[in-house]
Amino acid sequence: MDGDFRTEFVRSPSALKHHPALVLNADYRPLSYYPLSLWPWQEAVKAAWLDRVDIVAEYEEVVRSPSTEIRIPSVVVLKDYVKPQKRVAFTRFNLFLRDEFRCQYCGAKGDLTFDHVVPRASGGVTSWQNVVAACSPCNLRKGSKALHRTGMNLRKPPRQPGAEELRNMGRKFPPNHLHDSWMDFLYWDAELQA
Repeated sequence: MDGDFRTEFVRSPSALKHHPALVLNADYRPLSYYPLSLWPWQEAVKAAWLDRVDIVAEYEEVVRSPSTEIRIPSVVVLKDYVKPQKRVAFTRFNLFLRDEFRCQYCGAKGDLTFDHVVPRASGGVTSWQNVVAACSPCNLRKGSKALHRTGMNLRKPPRQPGAEELRNMGRKFPPNHLHDSWMDFLYWDAELQA
C-alpha cells in the first residue's frame, strides 16, 4: 500500500503542481507583471532553504521530508535587490505588449502577426519605430504598400517603449489565476481611482 501511494504521488503530483510562489524583488514589487514573476513551489522552497528569500505568505498545504515539514510558500521576497533592466529588448512579445495585444490598424485582439509600416521592399527597417502588431486580415490588406496608399490608419504611432512603461503595461494583463495572498503585493503602488 505504501508503495502504491508513493508511485501515485510521483506520477501525478497535481495537488502540489498548482502552488506557484509570487516572487517579489527586495523592494516588495514583482520582478515582472507580465508574465507575472512566479516560481514553482519547489524553487521557492529551495530558495528559502538556501536563505535567498524571505517567505511572507504561505499556502495551507505542507511538504515533508523525513526530518522537516514546511508550508508551501505563496509569496517570497528576494533578499538581494535585482536591478530592473533599463533597455527593452525588441522581441515579438514586447512588441505585442507595447501594442496591448491589439491590431494597430483595426483594434482587433487575437491572432496577431507584425507588420512593417514602411514595407521592407521600400527600405523599411525592422525596428520599434517601424513595426506594429497587426491581425492577419489587416496585414494581408496592407501587403507591401505604403500606408497612405491603403486608406488604413494607425491607432498610435510606433515608438520604442521605456522599461517602466512596459512593466506598467503588463499590469493590464493579469494571469488567469491570482491567489488571494498575492493581491496585497501586486497593485499596492498603483494609482488609486477617485
